[in-house]
Amino acid sequence: METQAKTTSRTRKVLSVVNDYLIITLGLLCYTGGWCIFVIPNGIVGGGVSGIGAIVQYATNGAIPVSYTFFAVNLVLLIIGIKTLGKAFGAKTVYAVFVASLLFRILPEVIPQDFIDELAVANGKLLCALIGGSMSGLGIGLAFSRGGSTAGTDVIALIISKYRNIPPGRIILLCDIFIVGSSIFLPSDLNFGARIAGIMYGYLVVASCSYVVDLSVAGNKQSVQLFIFSKQYQEIADMISGSMHRGVTVLDAQGWYTKNSEKVLLVMVRKVEANYLLSMIKQIDRQAFISMGNVMGVYGQGFDAIKEKKKVKKI
Repeated sequence: METQAKTTSRTRKVLSVVNDYLIITLGLLCYTGGWCIFVIPNGIVGGGVSGIGAIVQYATNGAIPVSYTFFAVNLVLLIIGIKTLGKAFGAKTVYAVFVASLLFRILPEVIPQDFIDELAVANGKLLCALIGGSMSGLGIGLAFSRGGSTAGTDVIALIISKYRNIPPGRIILLCDIFIVGSSIFLPSDLNFGARIAGIMYGYLVVASCSYVVDLSVAGNKQSVQLFIFSKQYQEIADMISGSMHRGVTVLDAQGWYTKNSEKVLLVMVRKVEANYLLSMIKQIDRQAFISMGNVMGVYGQGFDAIKEKKKVKKI
C-alpha cells in the first residue's frame, strides 16, 4: 500500500513537471510568433533582449539574426538568474533560452512570407504593434505562471519582484523604454519624424506587452474565499485537505431562523482551482450552500509571501 502511494506521488510529480514545460513551450511559441509575424517584418523595435536582437539585425542588414543576439545576451543574464532565483528557475530558463532561440531561427523560415504579408504587413504597423505586443505578453505570462521565463529582462523583473512588491510588467516596461528609445540611433534613410513614429510603434509593443503580462500574472495569483454550508462538511473537508492539499477551517454557526447549530467550512483557494472545488463539492452534496468572493490578497503557506524590505546595516 505504501509502495503504491509512493508510485502515485512520483507519477503526479512527473506529470506536474511535464505539464509545466508544455505550458512554458506554448508561451515561448506565442512569444516568438508575435515577434516573427507582427513585429520584425514591420521593422519595429520592441523591448527586452528580443528588441536588442532586432536592433542588431536591422543595423547589420540581417547579417546577425535575432536568434544569435538573443542567445548570447541571455547566457549572461541566465548566470545571474540562477544564482539569485535558484536552480529550479535556472533549469526552466535554460530550457526557455534554447527553445526561444531555436524558434526565432526556425519560424522565419517555416512561416510563408506571403502569409506574413497578408496577415501582418498589409494591415499596417499600428495593428501589428498591438497584436505582436499582446502575443509576446501572453507568452511571458504563461511562462511566469509555471515558474519559468522567456529570459531577457524577465529575469531582471523576477529578481526585483522577489524582494519588492512591484509588478513584473512595470519593471519590464522601464527596461524596454530605454531599449526602444535607443533605436533612434540606428542608421537609416528615414527622416527624423519617421524615426520618432517608429519609436512610438515600439512603445505600443512595449505597453501592450506589459499590460498583458500583468493581466496574465495577476489572473494566476488571484484567490477566492469560500464559505461552505453542508451537513456533510466532514467529507467535504477531507476532500479539500486530501485531494486539493488546501487548509480548511471549521466554524461554529447557528441559523437564526431555525435556531439549529451548524458547521461552516472556510476555505481559501486560487481562482483557477475554484471550478474544480465547486464540482467536487456538488459530487458530495448537491444541496450544499456556498458563498464565494474574491479577496485582495492571501499571504501565508501555499499562497503569496509577504515581501519585506532588507534593512541596511549602519556602519
